[in-house]
Amino acid sequence: MDLTAVRAALADTARRARVPGMSLAVVSRDRVLHTGGTGFADLEGHAPATADTVYPWFSMTKPVTATAALRLSDQGLLDLHAPVPEYLPWLRAPGPAQPTVWQLLSHSAGLGNPLPVTWIHPADAPGPEQEQMLRKLLARRRAFRHRLGGTGHYSNVGYLVAAQIISQVSGEPFPSYVRREILAPLGMDSTGFAYLPGHSAAIGYVRIPRPLTPALAAILPPGTLGARHGGYSALNPFLVDGAGYGGLVGSVLDAAAFARLHLNDGLAVPPGTAGAPAVPQGHRILQEPTARAMRDIRVKGKQFDHSAGWFRKHTKGPHGSYVEHFGTGLGFWNIMRLYPERGRAIVLMSNSSTSYDYATLFSLILRVPWT
Repeated sequence: MDLTAVRAALADTARRARVPGMSLAVVSRDRVLHTGGTGFADLEGHAPATADTVYPWFSMTKPVTATAALRLSDQGLLDLHAPVPEYLPWLRAPGPAQPTVWQLLSHSAGLGNPLPVTWIHPADAPGPEQEQMLRKLLARRRAFRHRLGGTGHYSNVGYLVAAQIISQVSGEPFPSYVRREILAPLGMDSTGFAYLPGHSAAIGYVRIPRPLTPALAAILPPGTLGARHGGYSALNPFLVDGAGYGGLVGSVLDAAAFARLHLNDGLAVPPGTAGAPAVPQGHRILQEPTARAMRDIRVKGKQFDHSAGWFRKHTKGPHGSYVEHFGTGLGFWNIMRLYPERGRAIVLMSNSSTSYDYATLFSLILRVPWT
C-alpha cells in the first residue's frame, strides 16, 4: 500500500461518481501526510483540481462556528448553557422553556431547517445583512418545529442564531471574529467568507439533462446558472448568504489545518513540529477538555448523531472512532473527517452536487503505513 494506490483510488472515486474534480488532504497531529487532486476545477479552462484549489465549504463551516463559540466560552464570555434570550432578547421559542447555546450547536434547539436552495448571492455582490436575514427566517410560521432538547434535528437556522450570538458577545461581525481568532492563528490564508484574490477557485457543476436546465435556472437566483459543458451545467461564482452555517470558502489544505487543531485537542501545532509542547501557549485556541467535549457525540438524530459542530452519520456496521461534517450544496460536495484515536484527519472536496463513495477511499488511506 503506497501513495500510488491513494492517487489511483482518488481518480477512480471521481470517475465512478462522474465528478469533474476532487481535492484531497490527509494529515496527522504534527504534519501534512498527503495532498493531491484529480480531474478539473474548471472544465472550460482545463484548470486542474489541486490541494490549493478553493471551494465553497457550505456546512463544513459549522465546526468552525462551533469552535468560535466554544473559544468565547473558554474565555468566560459566553455561557453555553444560558438561554438564548439572555444574548438575543428578541429571539424566544414558544412557551417558558428556551433553547441554550449548546442546544443550538448540537441541533437540539427545536428549530426547523428550511431548504436553503436560494440562500446564495453572486460572489461580486453584497449578501444580506445577517440579523435581518435571521429575523426574517424566524418570523416564518413555526420556526420552532421540534421538541426542545429532544432528538437532534439538523438546522442551518440554529447556526445562524449561534453566529449572531458570537457577534453580540464579541462586539464585532461574526466573519471578522472568526478570521482573527481562528483562521489567522492557524495560517488559513486561502480561506475566508469570500473568494480571496490570488487563489484558483473551483467552478461548481450540476449534472442535469439539457431539457431540465431552464427549470433549474428558474429556481435559482438570476445569473447563477452558467454555460453547459457536456452533461453538466456550470455555476457562476456565488457565496452562501448565511456566514455562520455555511459561508466559508477555502482549500483542503486550510481545512486540514483546522482539522489538525482538533486532532491536537485545541492546540495549533505548526506542520512539521515534533508535538504540542514546542508550541507557545498563545497558540491554544480551545482548552483541551473543551475540544474533547466537541467530539462527544451524545444527541441522537434521525440521520446523524450530533455534538457541537461535529456529527456522525448512521451506518449499518461499526462506525469506528471518528467524527465528521459534510459540506454539501449547489455544485459542491465536501467532507471533513477526524479519527482522533488514530491521529488522522482527511478532507475531500469536489465540484459537483453528486455524492460519492468516500468510505472506500478513506479505508484505503487509513491502511497506508505513513512514515
